[in-house]
Amino acid sequence: MKRTVIALNPARPALPIPDTESAGPPLADRRARALRDLRISVTDRCNFRCVYCMPKEVFDADYAFLPRSEILTFEEITRLARVFGALGVEKVRLTGGEPLLRRGIERLVAMLRDALPQVDLTLTTNGSALKALAPALAAAGLDRITVSLDALDDATFAAMNDVDFPVAKVLEGIEAAAAAGLAPVKVNMVVKRGANDHQVAGMARHFRGTGHIVRFIEYMDVGSTNGWRMDDVVPSAEIVRRIAAEFPLVPVDPNYSGEVAERWRYADGAGEIGVISSVTQAFCATCTRARLSTDGQLFTCLFAQQGYDLKSLVRAQASDADIARAIGAIWQRREDRYSEIRTAETAKTRKVEMSFIGG
Repeated sequence: MKRTVIALNPARPALPIPDTESAGPPLADRRARALRDLRISVTDRCNFRCVYCMPKEVFDADYAFLPRSEILTFEEITRLARVFGALGVEKVRLTGGEPLLRRGIERLVAMLRDALPQVDLTLTTNGSALKALAPALAAAGLDRITVSLDALDDATFAAMNDVDFPVAKVLEGIEAAAAAGLAPVKVNMVVKRGANDHQVAGMARHFRGTGHIVRFIEYMDVGSTNGWRMDDVVPSAEIVRRIAAEFPLVPVDPNYSGEVAERWRYADGAGEIGVISSVTQAFCATCTRARLSTDGQLFTCLFAQQGYDLKSLVRAQASDADIARAIGAIWQRREDRYSEIRTAETAKTRKVEMSFIGG
C-alpha cells in the first residue's frame, strides 16, 4: 500500500525538558498572545473528500492513514487537555478529520467534561452522523456544536464534498443537535469563487430566524493539496455586501477578545451571521489557539510547517509538570503570523494538512 506523506509527520522536533521554572498561567507568546483555546484532532479520517481539505486525488483508496498505535488514546487526550487547562486554556474544540468517526467519541466528551468542568467544550463535524449521536454528545457534556455545510442544493454540495452526500441528512443533524440542546448551532460555509459562492445569499436566507448562526469562511491556503489561488477567494466584505443587499446588517461587537468571526446581526432582529477573514483581514495579532494533532503533535498555527511531539513525553511517563514546562517553552517561543505575511509564494510552501490538525 502506498504511503503519501502529507502531514509532516517524520520531521517533528524532539522536546527536551527545559531547565526553566514552569510557566504557569498567564502564559504568553512573543507577541503577548495568551494560550486560551485548544483544538484537538481525534482522527485523521473523514468520510467526505472536500476539495478544499481532503481532495480525492490525494486522499484516495490507497492513502494510508495513521495506524491505531500512533493515535492518542482517550486517556492520553484527556491528560494532555488537563495540562493545557492548567496553563490557561478555557475552550476545547474536538475536530478531525471527522470526529464523529472516532468510535466512542461521546465517552471522550464525558472524560473531558469530568476533567475540565469549567471549560467551553465544543465539536466541529460535517454532520453526516450527527442525527444519531447528538443526544449522546449532549448527555456526555458537550456544550455546543459547529456543522460544516458548503451549499444547500445537492449538486453544489456534492461538487464540494465529492462523495454525493445529501444536504437533507446534514440539515437533519443540525436540527437534532438543536433539539438536544447543543445550541446555538453554528454552520460553517467555506466560500470558493465559481464553486459555491452563488449559494451565499441562499444560505443566509435559509437559516435566518432559526437561531442557528451561519459563518462564511474565506477559502484558505491550508495544507499543500487543495490547489489554492487568490482568485478563488471571495472576500468577506463582498459576502457581507451580498447578504446586506437582501437583508440589512448591523455590526456586532465580538463575544470575546480574539474571536475569529466578525459578527453581523440582521437589522430586523432575525439573528446573526459571521464572516471569517483569515485571507483578507488577518487576525493573527489576537490568535490564542493551539492545535493537538491526532498523533500528539502540538501545532501553534493552522498554517504551520512542523509540530512538536508531545505524545513521546506522555508515553515516556513524563510528569504533568514536565509536560507543562515543555508546552510553556513552545508557546513562549511562538511568533506565528502567517496570515499577516502571506504572499503568493508563501502560500505555495508545504504546510500541514487541515485534515490532520483540524480547522
